Amino acid sequence: MAAAYIQSEFKKIGLQSKGDPVSYTQEFTFKSGVHGEGKEGTANNIVGYIDNGAANTVIIGAHYDHLGIGNQGSSLDANPANKIHNGADDNASGTSGVIELARYFQHNRKQEKYNFLFICFSGEELGLYGSKYFTEHPTIDLVNVDYMVNMDMIGRLNAGRELSVSGTGTSTVFEPLLKKLSKDKFNVKTDSSGTGPSDHTSFYLKNIPVLHFFTGSHNDYHKPTDDWDKINYQGEVDVLDLIIKM
Repeated sequence: MAAAYIQSEFKKIGLQSKGDPVSYTQEFTFKSGVHGEGKEGTANNIVGYIDNGAANTVIIGAHYDHLGIGNQGSSLDANPANKIHNGADDNASGTSGVIELARYFQHNRKQEKYNFLFICFSGEELGLYGSKYFTEHPTIDLVNVDYMVNMDMIGRLNAGRELSVSGTGTSTVFEPLLKKLSKDKFNVKTDSSGTGPSDHTSFYLKNIPVLHFFTGSHNDYHKPTDDWDKINYQGEVDVLDLIIKM
């Protein structure tokens, strides 16, 4: 249902399909379990594209999978089985960010200097499966990718406006630009590393500069209580505005 919804939004926005071979979906197989010893399943990345006729492309992504009904073993609820884990912050917030940035860059009536590839990954919670698959089976030439932006949990900006941004050391322009654009707007904490427990890692391992935006952990993390009523909607708008300026 989530995959179908994302595809319907990509279609309404007017993105080009960049899945396999002429659809938004990129199907991949995986094996569940901590060490891949479980049963095999299939999942889909959702991939859309804006072609601005540019030489290089920016990838904007987020994972849209979560913990389902709490049976896969990573819930932090005391008794998680058969409880719906909607994952409003983790990571409907990032998925919404991808959709809204796609809408913005498609309709801003400006010929941007980059093409944009928008990806919603599946299989992140089980081990970055979707992003790993895409980087091994890309639907565009990764040589022409300038950098990748990952949004994982951007829906809970707190009163102190604390925003964590990882990957600032993967390009020399990131740190000074981020500080300039976020001045007096956010309390930004940066991390130079391009690796971490989210999908940007798969791209950094392919020597692509990355930025990962994150508004922080909270007591509802990986619990059924991570739901829509806890989201700071205006805070997410502010984060997306910063990403647009970046």
